Amino acid sequence: MDDWVFVSGTTGFDYSKMTISPDIAEQAEQCLKNIEAALKQADSSLADVVRVVYVLPDASQFEKCWPVLRRYFGEVRPAAMMISAGLADSRMKIEIEATALKRR
Repeated sequence: MDDWVFVSGTTGFDYSKMTISPDIAEQAEQCLKNIEAALKQADSSLADVVRVVYVLPDASQFEKCWPVLRRYFGEVRPAAMMISAGLADSRMKIEIEATALKRR
């Protein structure tokens, strides 16, 4: 089990400033920076991500995130799913969950 890393509940908050952009693409970018930081703490990286789940309150906005997601996961190509559901804070436009399997 030590090779698995689970990162959940990741939102677009910039925790160093405790701010969140109103722009969904910027939130997606910040989500992935937050995930990248969490993975680094576990001696892992985005290259190890095997599965990702995107949660958006408004599914019609997902396309705006695609350029950001391609930049981070275009080569990695993890299994992915998008769910439309309410989030805990109305400022949140996207939440991302990632599962990584550390390479030996």
